[in-house]
Amino acid sequence: MSRKLKTIIVDDEPDAVNFINSIIGEYCTSLEVVGKAYNVTEGVQQIKREKPDLVFLDVEMPNGTGFDLLTHFPEKTFDVVFITAFNHYAIKAIKFSAVDYILKPININEFIEAVNRVIRKRSEKHSQSNENFRILMENLKSSLPSRLAIPTADGMEYLNPREIIRIEADRSYSWFYISGKRKILVSKHLKEFQDLLGDRHFFRSHNSHLINLKYVRKYIRREGGYIEMTDGSQIPISRTRKDLFLVHMSRFKG
Repeated sequence: MSRKLKTIIVDDEPDAVNFINSIIGEYCTSLEVVGKAYNVTEGVQQIKREKPDLVFLDVEMPNGTGFDLLTHFPEKTFDVVFITAFNHYAIKAIKFSAVDYILKPININEFIEAVNRVIRKRSEKHSQSNENFRILMENLKSSLPSRLAIPTADGMEYLNPREIIRIEADRSYSWFYISGKRKILVSKHLKEFQDLLGDRHFFRSHNSHLINLKYVRKYIRREGGYIEMTDGSQIPISRTRKDLFLVHMSRFKG
């Protein structure tokens, strides 16, 4: 890169700010820390003054959240890496929106990987878009977020999870089957989408299949048992998961 990325750290814990600053100084020579802030108000002021390329942003702070800070920048000109606890309520919304994050306590290798992802995206001119952050704000309001950002060969596609009929594993890839007879290949393991979607709406019927319960047409007991979806596909169901599937279907309210 021709110049270092101007970087601001926003976290209410001074020890965390100092630790991030030391990691950057030792391992991330492509970054230059131009500001440190310890609450939302200071963070907004620093960003407006310094016009950074990258902000490391704590989610939970005394006078507001990192999301509150972002509302001050509707046309965001900087990349963000969130810093959050694993059990934070917003972790699923962050993942759905394809926004970078680091879990506390901070692991140095994971921090470096997150920085490298930002640098790579910027070099490929795929910097985090305002659309990703708009979707993040929408998704924070819903138990099943309204949009899922998935990386494709030529960029990013934003899907309504309610339109996903099923997802099928294909080695280290996943095929998305979407209403309207569309399908998309994504270079991520099925397990990643199970972790995101597998609550009340989606069910892992088999090692290779994650289905949207909304699109189940019927369950067939014969020939080992399978699930017929509204698109006509017949999805196998593992013997050990049949009872659990029937429980999920009895509780499913769409």
